[in-house]
Parts: sequence; structure tokens; C-alpha cells
Amino acid sequence: MTSKADDSQNLRDLARLRRVRDRIDREYAQPLDVEALAKDAHISAGHLSRQFRLAYGESPYSYLMTRRIERAMALLRRGDLSVTEVCFAVGCSSLGTFSTRFTELVGVPPSVYRTQQERTTEGMPSCVAKQVTRPIRNREAHATGTQ
Repeated sequence: MTSKADDSQNLRDLARLRRVRDRIDREYAQPLDVEALAKDAHISAGHLSRQFRLAYGESPYSYLMTRRIERAMALLRRGDLSVTEVCFAVGCSSLGTFSTRFTELVGVPPSVYRTQQERTTEGMPSCVAKQVTRPIRNREAHATGTQ
């Protein structure tokens, strides 16, 4: 049985994690790292990582990269930026890391994605295209043969 103090602490911890997640959502294109996020939340990086994973099912870094890839997908669908420009626009500093992570999450390299999506989402409202093309974390396990 938990005490009221424990419940109150849990609520404060969840609110702190929500603020961290909201900051990632807002500032995904900025240079963010777990240490900086933890410092601003007044907790250690290890504690932030453990608590974030318990609350949201993935690490803060993984969540950040998913947001970046999600935004990159939208920019690639738009078609007016090169893959390198998209990489830097979403806050990645390495084209290689960006391409690798994009391929892990989406299942195809960014250049292939752009070519495929130009045809797939043509004429589709952007709000629907965003939902249909959202990256799915399970696609990381694409070695199973199901994509």
C-alpha cells in the first residue's frame, strides 16, 4: 500500500517526465542530449533514462530520434530539400547516422522514401498523410520479414 507522499512524488515525477518529453517535441531540431535534459529536469541522466523508459517505453534519445525522423519524413514528402538538407534541418549532425536511423525506423533509406512517397501521398491531405506515414517503432525489427 502506498502512502500519500509516495503518490504525490510519483505525480511530480510524471509531470517532470512530461516536461522533458514536451521539450523534446518542441526542440527536436536543437542539439539535445540526455545530460542536458536531465540537468534541466534536476535529476541525473541515468535516472531520467530509466524513468523515461518506464513511462514511455523507450529512452529519451530514441524518442528524440523518432521525432526527428518523423519530421524528416514530412520534409522528404514535400520534396523541395535534399536528403542532406533534411538531415541538418531536423537537428542531426551526421548524415550517416541520420540515414542509418531513418532506414531502421522506416525500412528504406531517405532517398528511396522520398521517391516512393511522392507517388503514395499525392493528392492526400497533409493531416492524413502524416498519420498514414508515421514511423512505427516495430519496423526496427524488419529482419523478421514483415514491414
